[in-house]
Amino acid sequence: WFSGDDVYMSNENERQEYVLNENGIIFVGNARYIEARGWYYGQFQDLLNICLTMLDLSLYYRQDPAMDVSRRGDPKYVGRVISSMINGNDNDNGVLLGKWQGSFHSHENPSRWDGSVVILKKWRQDNYRPVQYGQCWVFAGVMCTVLRCLGIPTRLVSNFNSAHDVDRNLSIDKYYDSSGRSLNIGKDSTWDYHVWNESWFIRPDLGRAYNGWQVLDATPQEQSRG
Repeated sequence: WFSGDDVYMSNENERQEYVLNENGIIFVGNARYIEARGWYYGQFQDLLNICLTMLDLSLYYRQDPAMDVSRRGDPKYVGRVISSMINGNDNDNGVLLGKWQGSFHSHENPSRWDGSVVILKKWRQDNYRPVQYGQCWVFAGVMCTVLRCLGIPTRLVSNFNSAHDVDRNLSIDKYYDSSGRSLNIGKDSTWDYHVWNESWFIRPDLGRAYNGWQVLDATPQEQSRG
């Protein structure tokens, strides 16, 4: 609400939606059949201490506590730390462990989550061990909760027919033999949808033209050429 703040959002309707709203919809599915999932963000449900602990557990804080604390007024820095801490796939006490294949019978199937509060409180209850399991929309939902709780306006973005180009040729390559059968070579991949976050803040490091919505993605990333 303060015009001098890096996360100042002048539009009252947008403040109501992207800062104060505790309920939302996440779009998943595929381009031909888009499904709307209800999600409870619950950013005001006694989560602030959990979110602050998340900052203190990060590798950034453990490597240089003084530097980390001095930068916690910078939303782009906080966004980077939180995007790292939402997933636990890099062994940093992150909130959620991602899983996309195999059985989920011994833990929670990602499709059964419908809100962030129970996930964050379970993470604390389990002594900050990653909750099992999450997928992209779950990572994005929890990320939205944490950033809104910390005062950074945040929303979710869904994209359909997503792709990952691993060899930097700006195309998604598929290979077939002379009979038209698909060959399992090449590591480019496509999938039905992907969900990530955008947060609203200014970019004095880049210039006024880049102020506004900034992309953040908490889903564990595959490496491209290292």
